Amino acid sequence: MGVILRNLQNVVPLRRAKLRKDVEILRHIFGVQRFDMGIICVDNRKIQRINHIYRKKNQPTDVLSFPFYEDLRPGKIPCTLHRDEYNLGDIFLGVEYVMHQSKESSLDLHEALTVVTAHGICHLLGYRHETEEEWNEMQQKESYILSEFNRLTGSHLEPLTKRCDVTHWTDS
Repeated sequence: MGVILRNLQNVVPLRRAKLRKDVEILRHIFGVQRFDMGIICVDNRKIQRINHIYRKKNQPTDVLSFPFYEDLRPGKIPCTLHRDEYNLGDIFLGVEYVMHQSKESSLDLHEALTVVTAHGICHLLGYRHETEEEWNEMQQKESYILSEFNRLTGSHLEPLTKRCDVTHWTDS
């Protein structure tokens, strides 16, 4: 099955083929090509509702991840026994939110979506940023993944988060 990419918003024009290609490259770098994952693109209203329900934060955000394996050690590839366990989970991309933030930062929307997706995949693989130690570990992984992505594609992507007290573009 691979990546299921759904665009459930019509606020931001999206180049789905580009995003799908970038996600395939990220899956290769992470070493999870045989795992399925869902990428669902939503607007501010929808991501705010999901953020409010699951994280008690009533505001839009850039990305929310829902791992299939909730207790993975960071970076550990799941050990699967059955075909239906080859699932990493779902990532909701707040495309409208990312568009506004990328405009403010003069970033290309699709590059920003790729960076945010890499962050989401880190979460699917057990990375967190509740503590400074966790944040440093996740930041290191993201930097490595994006530098490999850049090497393979000629891009110049960088992690969106620079400090521990700033998680994503919002407190998400």
